[in-house]
Amino acid sequence: MFETLTERLNAVFKELRRHGKLSEKDVDIAMRDVRLALLEADVHYAVVRSFIDKVKARSIGHEVSRALNPAQQVIKIVNEELIATLGEPEALNLSGPKPHMIMLVGLQGSGKTTTAAKLAKMLRGQGERVMLVAADPYRPAAVQQLQTLGANLGVEVFTQPNLSPPDLAGMAYVKAQQGGYSVFILDTAGRSQLDNSLMDELKAITNNVTPNEVLLVVDAMIGQEAVNIAQGFRQTVPITGLVLSKMDGDARGGAAISIRSVTGVPIKYLGVSENMDGLEKFDPNRLSSRILGMGDMIGLIEKAEAELDAEKAAASAQKMLSGEFTLEDFRDQLRQVRKMGPIGQLMGMLPGNMGGAALANVDPHEAEKSFVRIEAMINSMTPKERQRPKIINASRKRRIAAGSGTEVMEVNRLLRQYQEMQRMMKRLKKSGMRGLPPMFG
Repeated sequence: MFETLTERLNAVFKELRRHGKLSEKDVDIAMRDVRLALLEADVHYAVVRSFIDKVKARSIGHEVSRALNPAQQVIKIVNEELIATLGEPEALNLSGPKPHMIMLVGLQGSGKTTTAAKLAKMLRGQGERVMLVAADPYRPAAVQQLQTLGANLGVEVFTQPNLSPPDLAGMAYVKAQQGGYSVFILDTAGRSQLDNSLMDELKAITNNVTPNEVLLVVDAMIGQEAVNIAQGFRQTVPITGLVLSKMDGDARGGAAISIRSVTGVPIKYLGVSENMDGLEKFDPNRLSSRILGMGDMIGLIEKAEAELDAEKAAASAQKMLSGEFTLEDFRDQLRQVRKMGPIGQLMGMLPGNMGGAALANVDPHEAEKSFVRIEAMINSMTPKERQRPKIINASRKRRIAAGSGTEVMEVNRLLRQYQEMQRMMKRLKKSGMRGLPPMFG
Protein backbone atom coordinates (compact mmCIF):
# COMPACT_ATOMS: atom_id res chain seq x y z
CA MET A 1 0.00 0.00 0.00
CA PHE A 2 1.35 3.42 -1.10
CA GLU A 3 4.78 1.88 -1.77
CA THR A 4 5.75 4.33 -4.55
CA LEU A 5 4.62 7.45 -2.69
CA THR A 6 6.22 6.31 0.57
CA GLU A 7 9.58 5.77 -1.13
CA ARG A 8 9.51 9.24 -2.73
CA LEU A 9 8.54 11.01 0.51
CA ASN A 10 11.12 9.13 2.55
CA ALA A 11 13.82 10.23 0.08
CA VAL A 12 12.75 13.86 0.67
CA PHE A 13 12.81 13.43 4.45
CA LYS A 14 16.23 11.76 4.31
CA GLU A 15 17.62 14.79 2.50
CA LEU A 16 16.05 17.15 5.05
CA ARG A 17 17.69 15.28 7.92
CA ARG A 18 21.12 16.03 6.47
CA HIS A 19 20.69 19.72 7.33
CA GLY A 20 21.28 20.97 10.86
CA LYS A 21 19.24 24.09 10.18
CA LEU A 22 16.74 24.61 7.38
CA SER A 23 16.82 27.72 5.22
CA GLU A 24 13.86 28.90 3.18
CA LYS A 25 15.63 27.54 0.10
CA ASP A 26 15.93 24.08 1.71
CA VAL A 27 12.20 24.13 2.42
CA ASP A 28 11.44 25.25 -1.16
CA ILE A 29 13.44 22.36 -2.61
CA ALA A 30 11.80 19.85 -0.26
CA MET A 31 8.29 21.11 -1.05
CA ARG A 32 9.00 20.96 -4.78
CA ASP A 33 9.92 17.29 -4.40
CA VAL A 34 6.88 16.60 -2.21
CA ARG A 35 4.67 18.29 -4.82
CA LEU A 36 6.09 16.09 -7.58
CA ALA A 37 5.67 12.98 -5.44
CA LEU A 38 2.01 13.78 -4.79
CA LEU A 39 1.26 14.61 -8.43
CA GLU A 40 2.93 11.37 -9.56
CA ALA A 41 0.76 9.57 -6.99
CA ASP A 42 -2.27 10.96 -8.92
CA VAL A 43 -3.40 13.25 -6.12
CA HIS A 44 -5.80 15.94 -7.37
CA TYR A 45 -3.83 19.05 -8.38
CA ALA A 46 -6.01 21.39 -6.28
CA VAL A 47 -5.44 19.22 -3.21
CA VAL A 48 -1.67 19.20 -3.88
CA ARG A 49 -1.55 23.00 -4.22
CA SER A 50 -3.49 23.59 -1.01
CA PHE A 51 -1.46 20.98 0.89
CA ILE A 52 1.93 22.38 -0.21
CA ASP A 53 0.90 25.97 0.57
CA LYS A 54 -0.10 25.03 4.12
CA VAL A 55 3.00 22.93 4.80
CA LYS A 56 5.33 25.56 3.35
CA ALA A 57 3.75 28.42 5.35
CA ARG A 58 4.22 26.48 8.58
CA SER A 59 7.69 25.17 7.68
CA ILE A 60 9.25 28.60 7.24
CA GLY A 61 7.62 29.91 10.43
CA HIS A 62 8.73 30.00 14.06
CA GLU A 63 7.73 26.41 14.89
CA VAL A 64 10.53 25.11 12.63
CA SER A 65 13.18 27.83 12.95
CA ARG A 66 13.16 27.49 16.76
CA ALA A 67 12.93 23.68 16.82
CA LEU A 68 15.84 21.60 18.14
CA ASN A 69 15.39 19.24 15.19
CA PRO A 70 14.00 21.26 12.23
CA ALA A 71 13.78 18.29 9.83
CA GLN A 72 11.71 16.27 12.28
CA GLN A 73 9.48 19.30 12.81
CA VAL A 74 8.82 19.58 9.06
CA ILE A 75 7.95 15.86 8.92
CA LYS A 76 5.58 16.43 11.84
CA ILE A 77 3.93 19.29 9.93
CA VAL A 78 3.58 17.14 6.80
CA ASN A 79 1.97 14.41 8.90
CA GLU A 80 -0.48 16.83 10.56
CA GLU A 81 -1.51 18.44 7.26
CA LEU A 82 -1.89 15.04 5.60
CA ILE A 83 -4.21 13.95 8.43
CA ALA A 84 -6.23 17.15 7.96
CA THR A 85 -6.46 16.53 4.20
CA LEU A 86 -7.65 12.94 4.72
CA GLY A 87 -10.49 14.27 6.88
CA GLU A 88 -12.06 13.31 10.17
CA PRO A 89 -13.32 9.73 10.56
CA GLU A 90 -17.07 9.22 10.90
CA ALA A 91 -18.77 6.18 12.40
CA LEU A 92 -21.49 4.24 10.63
CA ASN A 93 -24.91 5.76 11.33
CA LEU A 94 -27.06 3.06 12.94
CA SER A 95 -29.37 5.39 14.84
CA GLY A 96 -33.16 5.36 14.76
CA PRO A 97 -35.63 2.47 14.63
CA LYS A 98 -34.50 -0.95 13.44
CA PRO A 99 -33.90 -2.50 10.98
CA HIS A 100 -31.22 -0.19 9.58
CA MET A 101 -30.60 -0.29 5.84
CA ILE A 102 -27.08 0.10 4.47
CA MET A 103 -27.02 0.51 0.69
CA LEU A 104 -23.84 -0.14 -1.29
CA VAL A 105 -23.48 1.57 -4.67
CA GLY A 106 -20.69 1.84 -7.21
CA LEU A 107 -19.51 0.95 -10.68
CA GLN A 108 -19.17 -2.63 -11.87
CA GLY A 109 -15.98 -4.26 -10.64
CA SER A 110 -15.50 -1.85 -7.72
CA GLY A 111 -15.89 -4.66 -5.17
CA LYS A 112 -19.40 -4.01 -3.83
CA THR A 113 -20.39 -7.66 -3.33
CA THR A 114 -17.21 -8.59 -1.46
CA THR A 115 -17.46 -5.39 0.58
CA ALA A 116 -21.06 -6.25 1.51
CA ALA A 117 -19.93 -9.61 2.92
CA LYS A 118 -16.96 -8.05 4.77
CA LEU A 119 -19.23 -5.40 6.29
CA ALA A 120 -21.72 -8.07 7.34
CA LYS A 121 -18.99 -9.98 9.14
CA MET A 122 -17.71 -6.83 10.86
CA LEU A 123 -21.16 -5.72 12.04
CA ARG A 124 -22.04 -9.20 13.25
CA GLY A 125 -18.85 -9.13 15.32
CA GLN A 126 -20.17 -5.91 16.90
CA GLY A 127 -23.34 -7.65 18.01
CA GLU A 128 -25.65 -6.77 15.11
CA ARG A 129 -28.01 -9.33 13.54
CA VAL A 130 -27.28 -8.91 9.83
CA MET A 131 -29.01 -9.91 6.61
CA LEU A 132 -27.55 -9.52 3.11
CA VAL A 133 -29.81 -8.58 0.18
CA ALA A 134 -28.86 -9.49 -3.40
CA ALA A 135 -30.22 -6.58 -5.45
CA ASP A 136 -28.14 -7.05 -8.61
CA PRO A 137 -30.23 -9.06 -11.09
CA TYR A 138 -28.13 -8.00 -14.09
CA ARG A 139 -24.55 -9.19 -13.58
CA PRO A 140 -24.21 -12.93 -14.28
CA ALA A 141 -23.72 -14.93 -11.05
CA ALA A 142 -23.91 -11.80 -8.86
CA VAL A 143 -26.64 -13.32 -6.71
CA GLN A 144 -24.81 -16.66 -6.49
CA GLN A 145 -21.60 -14.90 -5.46
CA LEU A 146 -23.34 -13.16 -2.56
CA GLN A 147 -25.10 -16.40 -1.57
CA THR A 148 -21.76 -18.22 -1.48
CA LEU A 149 -20.16 -15.51 0.63
CA GLY A 150 -23.18 -15.44 2.95
CA ALA A 151 -23.13 -19.23 3.35
CA ASN A 152 -19.42 -19.13 4.27
CA LEU A 153 -20.11 -16.49 6.90
CA GLY A 154 -23.34 -18.02 8.16
CA VAL A 155 -25.29 -14.87 7.17
CA GLU A 156 -28.72 -15.09 5.51
CA VAL A 157 -28.96 -13.77 1.95
CA PHE A 158 -32.38 -12.54 0.81
CA THR A 159 -33.31 -12.45 -2.87
CA GLN A 160 -36.41 -12.56 -5.07
CA PRO A 161 -35.49 -13.11 -8.75
CA ASN A 162 -38.76 -11.74 -10.18
CA LEU A 163 -38.75 -8.44 -8.30
CA SER A 164 -37.21 -5.16 -9.41
CA PRO A 165 -34.46 -3.84 -7.06
CA PRO A 166 -36.69 -1.04 -5.63
CA ASP A 167 -39.47 -3.54 -4.83
CA LEU A 168 -36.90 -6.01 -3.50
CA ALA A 169 -35.57 -3.34 -1.10
CA GLY A 170 -39.10 -2.78 0.24
CA MET A 171 -39.69 -6.52 0.73
CA ALA A 172 -36.23 -6.88 2.36
CA TYR A 173 -37.19 -4.23 4.90
CA VAL A 174 -40.33 -6.18 5.85
CA LYS A 175 -38.35 -9.44 5.96
CA ALA A 176 -35.69 -7.90 8.20
CA GLN A 177 -38.32 -6.37 10.48
CA GLN A 178 -40.24 -9.63 10.86
CA GLY A 179 -37.06 -11.70 11.26
CA GLY A 180 -35.63 -9.54 14.05
CA TYR A 181 -32.64 -8.34 12.02
CA SER A 182 -31.04 -5.09 13.17
CA VAL A 183 -29.22 -4.37 9.88
CA PHE A 184 -29.69 -5.38 6.27
CA ILE A 185 -27.11 -4.62 3.61
CA LEU A 186 -28.28 -4.01 0.04
CA ASP A 187 -25.81 -5.03 -2.69
CA THR A 188 -27.00 -3.01 -5.70
CA ALA A 189 -26.15 -3.39 -9.37
CA GLY A 190 -23.19 -1.60 -10.89
CA ARG A 191 -22.53 -0.40 -14.41
CA SER A 192 -19.40 -0.08 -16.50
CA GLN A 193 -19.97 3.68 -16.46
CA LEU A 194 -22.31 6.26 -14.94
CA ASP A 195 -25.63 6.15 -16.77
CA ASN A 196 -29.17 7.39 -16.31
CA SER A 197 -30.76 3.95 -15.89
CA LEU A 198 -28.38 3.13 -13.00
CA MET A 199 -29.07 6.42 -11.26
CA ASP A 200 -32.85 6.18 -11.78
CA GLU A 201 -32.87 2.72 -10.20
CA LEU A 202 -30.80 3.87 -7.20
CA LYS A 203 -33.07 6.88 -6.70
CA ALA A 204 -36.13 4.60 -6.83
CA ILE A 205 -34.61 2.36 -4.13
CA THR A 206 -33.93 5.31 -1.81
CA ASN A 207 -37.46 6.61 -2.43
CA ASN A 208 -38.92 3.24 -1.51
CA VAL A 209 -36.84 2.64 1.64
CA THR A 210 -34.88 5.40 3.34
CA PRO A 211 -31.37 4.06 3.99
CA ASN A 212 -29.35 4.90 7.09
CA GLU A 213 -26.22 4.85 4.97
CA VAL A 214 -25.49 5.01 1.25
CA LEU A 215 -21.90 3.88 0.89
CA LEU A 216 -20.12 4.39 -2.41
CA VAL A 217 -17.57 1.64 -3.06
CA VAL A 218 -14.70 2.96 -5.20
CA ASP A 219 -11.68 1.08 -6.52
CA ALA A 220 -8.70 2.94 -4.99
CA MET A 221 -6.40 1.72 -7.77
CA ILE A 222 -8.05 3.96 -10.40
CA GLY A 223 -6.53 7.04 -8.75
CA GLN A 224 -7.95 10.48 -9.49
CA GLU A 225 -10.79 9.00 -11.56
CA ALA A 226 -12.26 7.82 -8.24
CA VAL A 227 -12.91 11.48 -7.42
CA ASN A 228 -14.87 11.98 -10.65
CA ILE A 229 -16.95 8.83 -9.98
CA ALA A 230 -17.74 10.03 -6.46
CA GLN A 231 -18.81 13.42 -7.80
CA GLY A 232 -21.04 11.75 -10.41
CA PHE A 233 -22.85 9.59 -7.86
CA ARG A 234 -23.15 12.40 -5.36
CA GLN A 235 -25.08 14.58 -7.81
CA THR A 236 -27.91 12.05 -7.89
CA VAL A 237 -27.75 9.79 -4.81
CA PRO A 238 -27.38 10.96 -1.18
CA ILE A 239 -23.92 9.45 -0.61
CA THR A 240 -23.15 9.38 3.13
CA GLY A 241 -19.76 7.66 3.08
CA LEU A 242 -17.01 6.13 0.97
CA VAL A 243 -15.43 2.70 0.96
CA LEU A 244 -12.06 2.57 -0.83
CA SER A 245 -11.61 -1.01 -2.01
CA LYS A 246 -8.40 -2.74 -3.18
CA MET A 247 -6.20 -0.47 -1.09
CA ASP A 248 -3.65 -3.27 -0.78
CA GLY A 249 -2.95 -2.92 -4.51
CA ASP A 250 -2.73 0.89 -4.50
CA ALA A 251 0.96 1.82 -4.64
CA ARG A 252 0.20 5.49 -5.36
CA GLY A 253 -2.48 6.68 -2.93
CA GLY A 254 -4.02 9.45 -5.04
CA ALA A 255 -7.65 8.47 -4.44
CA ALA A 256 -7.27 8.13 -0.67
CA ILE A 257 -5.61 11.54 -0.31
CA SER A 258 -7.85 13.45 -2.75
CA ILE A 259 -11.35 12.12 -2.44
CA ARG A 260 -12.45 13.54 0.93
CA SER A 261 -11.03 16.97 0.25
CA VAL A 262 -12.65 17.29 -3.20
CA THR A 263 -16.03 15.65 -2.56
CA GLY A 264 -16.56 16.47 1.10
CA VAL A 265 -17.83 12.90 1.64
CA PRO A 266 -16.15 11.07 4.56
CA ILE A 267 -14.18 7.87 4.02
CA LYS A 268 -15.64 5.24 6.34
CA TYR A 269 -13.86 2.01 5.40
CA LEU A 270 -10.79 0.74 3.56
CA GLY A 271 -10.67 -2.62 1.80
CA VAL A 272 -7.16 -3.90 2.54
CA SER A 273 -7.30 -7.54 1.36
CA GLU A 274 -9.55 -10.13 -0.28
CA ASN A 275 -10.03 -11.92 3.05
CA MET A 276 -13.39 -11.52 4.77
CA ASP A 277 -11.67 -9.66 7.62
CA GLY A 278 -9.94 -7.35 5.14
CA LEU A 279 -12.09 -4.30 5.90
CA GLU A 280 -10.73 -1.57 8.17
CA LYS A 281 -12.43 1.43 9.72
CA PHE A 282 -10.90 4.56 8.26
CA ASP A 283 -8.44 6.26 10.60
CA PRO A 284 -6.57 9.28 9.10
CA ASN A 285 -3.80 9.09 11.72
CA ARG A 286 -2.99 5.47 10.88
CA LEU A 287 -3.30 6.02 7.14
CA SER A 288 -0.97 9.01 7.26
CA SER A 289 1.54 6.92 9.21
CA ARG A 290 1.49 4.28 6.50
CA ILE A 291 1.91 6.85 3.72
CA LEU A 292 4.88 8.44 5.49
CA GLY A 293 6.54 5.07 6.16
CA MET A 294 5.85 5.13 9.89
CA GLY A 295 3.88 1.87 9.73
CA ASP A 296 0.66 1.02 11.53
CA MET A 297 1.59 -0.56 14.83
CA ILE A 298 -1.92 -0.01 16.24
CA GLY A 299 -3.39 -1.96 13.33
CA LEU A 300 -0.83 -4.72 13.79
CA ILE A 301 -1.64 -4.96 17.51
CA GLU A 302 -5.36 -5.12 16.72
CA LYS A 303 -4.76 -7.96 14.28
CA ALA A 304 -2.69 -9.81 16.87
CA GLU A 305 -5.34 -9.35 19.54
CA ALA A 306 -8.08 -10.55 17.19
CA GLU A 307 -6.28 -13.60 15.80
CA LEU A 308 -3.63 -14.79 18.26
CA ASP A 309 -4.47 -17.11 21.11
CA ALA A 310 -3.05 -15.32 24.17
CA GLU A 311 -3.03 -18.46 26.34
CA LYS A 312 -1.19 -20.48 23.70
CA ALA A 313 1.32 -17.66 23.18
CA ALA A 314 2.00 -17.41 26.93
CA ALA A 315 2.39 -21.19 27.21
CA SER A 316 4.85 -21.17 24.29
CA ALA A 317 6.88 -18.42 25.97
CA GLN A 318 7.18 -20.48 29.15
CA LYS A 319 8.17 -23.57 27.17
CA MET A 320 10.86 -21.61 25.36
CA LEU A 321 12.40 -20.42 28.63
CA SER A 322 12.21 -23.85 30.23
CA GLY A 323 13.85 -25.51 27.21
CA GLU A 324 10.76 -27.60 26.41
CA PHE A 325 9.89 -25.72 23.22
CA THR A 326 9.36 -28.32 20.47
CA LEU A 327 8.97 -28.20 16.71
CA GLU A 328 5.23 -28.70 17.25
CA ASP A 329 5.18 -25.46 19.29
CA PHE A 330 7.16 -23.75 16.53
CA ARG A 331 4.61 -24.90 13.94
CA ASP A 332 1.69 -23.70 16.09
CA GLN A 333 3.18 -20.22 16.35
CA LEU A 334 3.72 -20.08 12.59
CA ARG A 335 0.05 -20.97 12.11
CA GLN A 336 -1.04 -18.20 14.47
CA VAL A 337 1.02 -15.61 12.60
CA ARG A 338 -0.40 -16.73 9.25
CA LYS A 339 -3.93 -16.32 10.62
CA MET A 340 -3.24 -12.58 10.95
CA GLY A 341 -3.01 -12.19 7.17
CA PRO A 342 -0.48 -12.24 4.31
CA ILE A 343 3.09 -11.77 5.56
CA GLY A 344 3.65 -8.89 3.11
CA GLN A 345 0.70 -7.01 4.60
CA LEU A 346 2.02 -7.53 8.13
CA MET A 347 5.51 -6.36 7.15
CA GLY A 348 3.99 -3.27 5.54
CA MET A 349 2.42 -2.33 8.87
CA LEU A 350 5.79 -2.16 10.61
CA PRO A 351 7.56 1.23 10.89
CA GLY A 352 10.08 2.08 8.20
CA ASN A 353 13.09 1.19 10.33
CA MET A 354 11.64 -2.30 10.81
CA GLY A 355 9.24 -3.18 8.01
CA GLY A 356 10.97 -0.96 5.45
CA ALA A 357 14.32 -2.62 6.00
CA ALA A 358 12.76 -6.07 5.97
CA LEU A 359 10.84 -5.43 2.77
CA ALA A 360 13.98 -4.21 1.08
CA ASN A 361 15.66 -7.60 1.54
CA VAL A 362 12.76 -10.07 1.77
CA ASP A 363 10.23 -10.97 -0.89
CA PRO A 364 6.91 -11.28 1.01
CA HIS A 365 5.69 -13.94 -1.43
CA GLU A 366 8.83 -15.99 -0.86
CA ALA A 367 8.45 -15.54 2.90
CA GLU A 368 4.88 -16.84 2.65
CA LYS A 369 6.07 -19.86 0.64
CA SER A 370 8.81 -20.44 3.21
CA PHE A 371 6.19 -20.60 5.98
CA VAL A 372 4.26 -23.20 3.99
CA ARG A 373 7.40 -25.31 3.41
CA ILE A 374 8.39 -25.15 7.09
CA GLU A 375 4.95 -26.35 8.16
CA ALA A 376 5.04 -29.13 5.54
CA MET A 377 8.43 -30.33 6.83
CA ILE A 378 7.27 -30.39 10.45
CA ASN A 379 4.07 -32.20 9.44
CA SER A 380 6.18 -34.84 7.66
CA MET A 381 7.98 -35.67 10.90
CA THR A 382 6.77 -38.30 13.34
CA PRO A 383 5.50 -37.08 16.75
CA LYS A 384 8.69 -38.43 18.29
CA GLU A 385 10.86 -36.48 15.82
CA ARG A 386 8.99 -33.25 16.56
CA GLN A 387 9.52 -33.77 20.29
CA ARG A 388 13.18 -34.87 19.96
CA PRO A 389 14.73 -33.41 16.77
CA LYS A 390 18.16 -34.76 17.78
CA ILE A 391 17.13 -38.24 16.61
CA ILE A 392 16.67 -37.01 13.02
CA ASN A 393 19.54 -38.64 11.11
CA ALA A 394 20.36 -38.60 7.38
CA SER A 395 17.79 -41.24 6.36
CA ARG A 396 15.06 -39.51 8.39
CA LYS A 397 15.94 -36.18 6.74
CA ARG A 398 15.55 -37.75 3.29
CA ARG A 399 12.14 -39.16 4.28
CA ILE A 400 10.99 -35.79 5.68
CA ALA A 401 12.17 -33.95 2.54
CA ALA A 402 10.41 -36.44 0.25
CA GLY A 403 7.21 -36.28 2.30
CA SER A 404 7.09 -32.46 2.30
CA GLY A 405 8.21 -31.86 -1.29
CA THR A 406 11.35 -30.05 -0.14
CA GLU A 407 15.12 -30.64 -0.25
CA VAL A 408 17.31 -32.14 2.47
CA MET A 409 19.21 -28.85 2.76
CA GLU A 410 15.92 -27.13 3.70
CA VAL A 411 15.36 -29.71 6.46
CA ASN A 412 18.92 -29.04 7.67
CA ARG A 413 18.25 -25.29 7.66
CA LEU A 414 15.08 -25.73 9.71
CA LEU A 415 16.88 -27.87 12.29
CA ARG A 416 19.74 -25.36 12.53
CA GLN A 417 17.26 -22.52 13.11
CA TYR A 418 15.56 -24.56 15.82
CA GLN A 419 18.90 -25.32 17.52
CA GLU A 420 19.91 -21.66 17.37
CA MET A 421 16.60 -20.72 18.99
CA GLN A 422 17.25 -23.20 21.79
CA ARG A 423 20.73 -21.76 22.39
CA MET A 424 19.30 -18.24 22.51
CA MET A 425 16.71 -19.36 25.08
CA LYS A 426 19.42 -20.89 27.26
CA ARG A 427 21.43 -17.65 27.18
CA LEU A 428 18.32 -15.66 28.15
CA LYS A 429 17.58 -18.06 30.99
CA LYS A 430 21.15 -17.79 32.32
CA SER A 431 20.93 -14.01 32.20
CA GLY A 432 18.09 -14.19 34.74
CA MET A 433 15.24 -13.24 32.39
CA ARG A 434 12.00 -14.39 34.01
CA GLY A 435 9.52 -13.57 31.25
CA LEU A 436 9.61 -13.62 27.48
CA PRO A 437 7.14 -12.38 24.92
CA PRO A 438 5.92 -14.90 22.34
CA MET A 439 8.24 -15.43 19.38
CA PHE A 440 6.01 -13.36 17.12
CA GLY A 441 4.46 -11.21 19.83
